[in-house]
Amino acid sequence: MQIIMKAIRHIFGIFLIVLLAGGCEQELDPITSVKPGADTEDPAVEITFPVDGKTIRVSPDVTKITFVATVTDDIEIGSVKFYLDETEIGNVESFKDYRRAVVNMDYEGLEDGEYVLKVVATDLTGKSDETSRTFRKTTAVPYTPLEGEVHYFPFEGDLTDALTGTSGTEVGSPGFAAGKLGDAYKGAKDAYFTYPADKLKESNEFSVAFWIKVNPNPIRAGLISISPPGENRNSGIRIFREGNETEQKLGLNYGIGDNEVWVNPFYTFAPGDWIHVAITISESSTVAYVNGEVALENIPETPSPLSWAETSSTMSIASGEPDFGYWEHFSELSLIDEMHFFNRVITPEEVQGLYNIDK
Repeated sequence: MQIIMKAIRHIFGIFLIVLLAGGCEQELDPITSVKPGADTEDPAVEITFPVDGKTIRVSPDVTKITFVATVTDDIEIGSVKFYLDETEIGNVESFKDYRRAVVNMDYEGLEDGEYVLKVVATDLTGKSDETSRTFRKTTAVPYTPLEGEVHYFPFEGDLTDALTGTSGTEVGSPGFAAGKLGDAYKGAKDAYFTYPADKLKESNEFSVAFWIKVNPNPIRAGLISISPPGENRNSGIRIFREGNETEQKLGLNYGIGDNEVWVNPFYTFAPGDWIHVAITISESSTVAYVNGEVALENIPETPSPLSWAETSSTMSIASGEPDFGYWEHFSELSLIDEMHFFNRVITPEEVQGLYNIDK
């Protein structure tokens, strides 16, 4: 019986070998090459860096910028050329993937200014495609926070506080555009952002400095609000603007516990240009600065400290909402840049310094 079983296993093994050999001869799982067809389509090129209309802001120790383009072709890419303001800065003719390539082009020593980057892709039959991007390059100015400075929003394409590394909470869909220095916050309808106000509320003194390029549509809007709910203005602060298409007025309201203080308007102007605004509030006075100079100083008859009683845990920026949306102090469609917050009074010299470093 054992002899018979061995014979059966032997016959089965021979049969399996023959079967596999036959399968190989008939190419049951062949690897075949595909001949390329006719080159009928133009190549396509897309610039992925820089972003059109945006600012490249780099630290002083960065000397190299890398431009990036993605190129595709139906058969084979022949070359990809990069031009900066119509001057060729590089040509790539070798590609690992000859139908889709991500091409990097390094450029050393780009000076600050406005530029146009153009990329031209050509296939092996001479068909080509090109695209262009405008961008701005700036060198970031090293910034050391002043004493008592608790928040700094440079608005470089995001809502990050540069001093804490934490981002504000976006409401709606605000955007960014070319600003006074690098990018700026660009307001949108029903859009603003919030940020925790606890560090500001550690003191009864308050200061803020920022650049703004007013869009007078809508004709009034909220800029900064740390308010209690409802139409209660006996605590917190509210900075806003009002007016019309040709004349705008900046105003301030803040609470002192059992009353409110109005400094409205503290500056009247024709919209259209960037202006630098700084406001500082203490128990003994309120001073508003525009472009580094005193625009208005308010000295109360009875000195009273700023009150934070029952105010929101967050501040709203670029709108009066949710607590100061009344009187149509809704979202701000203007550009805002380089916003600094302090929990103390800043001096005229410090205001001048902030104005000069950003202008």
